[in-house]
Amino acid sequence: MSVTEDSVEGRASRLVWDLPLRLTHWALVVSVAGAWITHYAGIQWFEWHRRLGYATLVLVAFRIVWGFVGTRHARFANFVRGPVTVRAFLRGRGSELTPGHSPLAALSVVAMLALLLVQALTGLFANDEIANAGPFYGWVAPETSNRLSGLHGTNSNLLLGLLALHLAAIAWYVLAVGRPLVRALLTGRKDAGDVGAGDEIESSRIGLALAILAVLAG
Repeated sequence: MSVTEDSVEGRASRLVWDLPLRLTHWALVVSVAGAWITHYAGIQWFEWHRRLGYATLVLVAFRIVWGFVGTRHARFANFVRGPVTVRAFLRGRGSELTPGHSPLAALSVVAMLALLLVQALTGLFANDEIANAGPFYGWVAPETSNRLSGLHGTNSNLLLGLLALHLAAIAWYVLAVGRPLVRALLTGRKDAGDVGAGDEIESSRIGLALAILAVLAG
């Protein structure tokens, strides 16, 4: 396993988060923020809202697939745990279970992906009762579209609440605990003291990621 020196703290660091995972994370930040902004910016921005919705759907679909075939710490089987393990983590036990997501963070990841998927899918059939509608609006009855539009709005509020909790948790870990989570999602590396040599990933599997993304985008 390769070991490099972290230029910020001068400590050995090891690769945990692969490049496709990191790019997907930050692309989702841009697409979700952009979709929210264009929704409230006026009907002249609806086409961009639609495009950003497409992007979000593809990115979420990719992350779900990557959760089964991606690198070690990106796979759901590696970090999603049951309620017993989550309770133990909350009580201060079992925090060493994985160098990737903690059991509690895993719940946030799953919930975030679920809400984003619902948001993107309902948007395909939604309408604003004025002039704009999703690309599949004509595939369902108007009453069904109206119900999905309501779900789209309600789910948006749930998503904003979860995002607020997510940002608060990151701020707490960075400022109070001293864990450089943002830097880790930029570089993919964590301090060697938190990641054993056997837990470092050797490759980002970029070729496989590009193939999956091409299929999903198509």
